[in-house]
Amino acid sequence: MKKKNLFSKLWLKHTDKRAYKEYKWLLANYKNIEFKRFMTDTQRLSNFNKIKAYADAHKKVNFNHSGNSGDIIYALPTIREIHELTGVATNLYFRLNQPSKLAEGLTHPLGNVMLNQKMVDMLVPLIKAQPYINECEANTDQPIDIDLDYFRSGAVPQDKGNIARWCGYITGVSPVLWKKWLTVEPNKDYNNTIVVARSERYRNPLVNYKFLSGYDNVVFVGVKSEYDDILKAIPNIKWVQVDDFLQLAQIIAGSKLFIGNQSFPFSIAEGLKVPRVLEVCFDVINVVPEGEGGHDFFFQDHFEALVARLAGR
Repeated sequence: MKKKNLFSKLWLKHTDKRAYKEYKWLLANYKNIEFKRFMTDTQRLSNFNKIKAYADAHKKVNFNHSGNSGDIIYALPTIREIHELTGVATNLYFRLNQPSKLAEGLTHPLGNVMLNQKMVDMLVPLIKAQPYINECEANTDQPIDIDLDYFRSGAVPQDKGNIARWCGYITGVSPVLWKKWLTVEPNKDYNNTIVVARSERYRNPLVNYKFLSGYDNVVFVGVKSEYDDILKAIPNIKWVQVDDFLQLAQIIAGSKLFIGNQSFPFSIAEGLKVPRVLEVCFDVINVVPEGEGGHDFFFQDHFEALVARLAGR
């Protein structure tokens, strides 16, 4: 099936709505067929038996991922499980500058791509610090054994369930999500600190963060536009900037409590299993806290009560 470019799709949509609906159906069906081919192709490492046989023969498994950053962190428990089950070196390579699809009116710190070199430079120190990762860098034609981007084929629903299970669905390996999958040295300077992150996407319109103005030692991690926005609700909040995401993880690991929405910093808090509170977005419920320390909420009174209890008030 030949995919239409943006202009062709828009033209078809406005000139022949019936044909446009048929095209969309064919496209969705095409994605499902392609995914089925991937899952049944004998050359692809699409189940554990294939992965184990390949690992025994080659003594390594190379993975590919093109982002977003949070998706990469949530892919790590599947990679860890494959490493532990096979006992071979697991290497993670990043495909850069793949286009990002954002809903109209929404923005992302990386603009219209999911992953660029700057973001890779921020990610690598954290990922290479994990004992189950052998190599981690941008993809420069390294051979890839398992392309984790197949979760974007269209057959895995991405607006529900748990992001951390997506890569398990395409490999046939069940990740252990109740145990922490990130290990870092905690930054003890933040032992008495509440760390907050809130992206412009995935917000719950029923809640606000103003009550945190009544707490001492509250800091924000994120980009400047996000910090400028949260200042409107919490005028006394401090902005902590980091050189890379290993530093960010060390801050979160050392904190008293982490609060965030369905954004990249929460994926780190989830991987570390620190005391954490998740603001759940009604439209896309695809992050699920699992294991010790995990909490989530829909409503303001629950939000305030959770923070009070976890912060020791």
